[in-house]
Amino acid sequence: MSLTERTKLRRLPKRGSHEPETIHAILDAGFLAHVGFQVNGQPFVIPTLYGREQDMLYLHGSAASRMLGELETGMPACVTVTLVDGLVLARSAFHHSMNYRSVVAFGIARKINEPEHKTRALRIISEHVIAGRWNDVRGPTEKELKATSVIEFSIDEASAKVRQGPPLDDEEDYSLPVWAGVVPIRLQMTTPIPDSRLPEGIDVPKYVRAEDSSAL
Repeated sequence: MSLTERTKLRRLPKRGSHEPETIHAILDAGFLAHVGFQVNGQPFVIPTLYGREQDMLYLHGSAASRMLGELETGMPACVTVTLVDGLVLARSAFHHSMNYRSVVAFGIARKINEPEHKTRALRIISEHVIAGRWNDVRGPTEKELKATSVIEFSIDEASAKVRQGPPLDDEEDYSLPVWAGVVPIRLQMTTPIPDSRLPEGIDVPKYVRAEDSSAL
């Protein structure tokens, strides 16, 4: 990945990183991205699931998707992923914050037309969201593949930013009689709810059992 003025960290650069390992770890921990692009001067930001392989992100949706239709033209786009790890409650209103991990990536997208490549990309997305599921379900039919648009977004450059730890108050505020600290936040699967039409005798897969899932 290259580095230009687009990804130069200007505010609180000590919290930032351009290391691929850091960027990949954050992308792998999330599964919801926001894709920013512009059409005729009008900006759009659309949430979508994704999957990652090396410096490539895979996105999918309906063949009629406006976002995917615009991206496949090769226009520049921006993809962001943010994970909120906690609310940071300080002794002053000014110093309240959040603990978070985030990535901002810039690149160009390309439409995937080859059925084998398309199916492979869909598997990467599925396994990214919930590993193990793809092997249990019926794969996409030719008709379903035609109704689905899949693009690969090449990460040309990216930056990560992370905040961790307690509030950072002004020294004179530490003696104030106000509770301060961090309220942790985590995203975690809970008890699965079976489909009402699920036949008898089908067990909950291990990969969706709440006790086996790990929090992000």
